[in-house]
Amino acid sequence: MSRSRFTEEQILAVLKEAEDSDERIAELCNRHGISDATFYKWRTKYGDQSANDSRRLKQLEEENKRLRSLVADLALRNQALKRVVSKKW
Repeated sequence: MSRSRFTEEQILAVLKEAEDSDERIAELCNRHGISDATFYKWRTKYGDQSANDSRRLKQLEEENKRLRSLVADLALRNQALKRVVSKKW
């Protein structure tokens, strides 16, 4: 997945600016160096989020990643122990 030039906070700031101002979307996009399509993608993805929601979502994703790796490690250990126990001595 390609990384964006803009952080989520910057994206939310652009969306808030578009919401608050009477400026046309095309002019706003030109000023920020993005295409109209990018703006509308951002609006569908981040339109209902605030900056706090965005930060919290990122924290939850990192925690989820950490927990998934813990579960994977435990599953591997469990398989190894089952193999040892299943062998006849």
